[in-house]
Amino acid sequence: VLLFTLILSLCSLTVPSWLYLRAWPDPVFEGDALTLQCYGWTNKALSQVKFYKDGRLLQTPKTRWSLSVGTATLESSGQYSCTGKVAYVPYLGRQTSELVKVQVQEPFPPPVLSAVPSPELREGSPLTLRCQTNLHPQKSASRLLFSFHRDASTLQDRGPHTELYLPGERDSGLYWCRATLEGGVAQKQSPQLEVRVQVPVSQPLLTLRPGPTGLAVGAMVELLCEAQKGSPPISYLFYLDGKILGNISSPYGRATCFPVTVTSERDARYSCRAENYVSGETSEPKILSLDGTPHWLVAGLSASLLGVLVIATALLACFRPWRKAGQ
Repeated sequence: VLLFTLILSLCSLTVPSWLYLRAWPDPVFEGDALTLQCYGWTNKALSQVKFYKDGRLLQTPKTRWSLSVGTATLESSGQYSCTGKVAYVPYLGRQTSELVKVQVQEPFPPPVLSAVPSPELREGSPLTLRCQTNLHPQKSASRLLFSFHRDASTLQDRGPHTELYLPGERDSGLYWCRATLEGGVAQKQSPQLEVRVQVPVSQPLLTLRPGPTGLAVGAMVELLCEAQKGSPPISYLFYLDGKILGNISSPYGRATCFPVTVTSERDARYSCRAENYVSGETSEPKILSLDGTPHWLVAGLSASLLGVLVIATALLACFRPWRKAGQ
């Protein structure tokens, strides 16, 4: 017995460890099947083998010396070890392997979704979505599959980019893409990208209120400007005789009012302009006269031509009954 104990002590001094732990594959990537194997020095038989991760006991292995951890994820990274008894050396007692660090790597980083030419575009414009990522050098032989999504719906499953035609505001939303390693062993999703389809503003309508009847110098008049179409926010600019009076931003695109004070007895020519991110339109000018009602000024129509039209209308009204009497 003393001789055996002496031999055992000498073996303990010369053998660095009676147990060894191996984790494979090495290196290990997300989606790989991670397996642990505990084996004895010079492949001696083991019994009562247990596996640990970060000091915590894992499930009991189904085979005597190996444990299938399952599909590797980033959370599978950690310090692993095993314990067990070496067969035919009963006096050793339970032995523990050295710690083995397992670092699960990403086969590719999360993709990035980009929009070309821009995530903000005019209605009816084409849009290219690109889903970009790079495979790890040791996974370069693998193939990536891509899919594109908007909110909770799938647009299509195909290559790393897709062409879309966005006809209107209803196509605005949160877009994202997913890259999947062929075989479905690993997949990653891009951050969401907000795409905004902008509708150009329509020509705004300018209304003066209250009506000019009974107005005098010093009276207050409201200029109401409204564009029936256009993506918000819309900026409304107000003009008097071509000079800007001020501007008001409408975050929801609704009509806005701008108060003005009548400062002169002469006719005043008012107009307004609506602008958003993609277009701008100007209203037809409107004339405010203190002795009459406001009227639209037809673009390109000179004052002399207006006078001719007024005279012609009056003459027609005068001569129509005379012609009937002559008949």
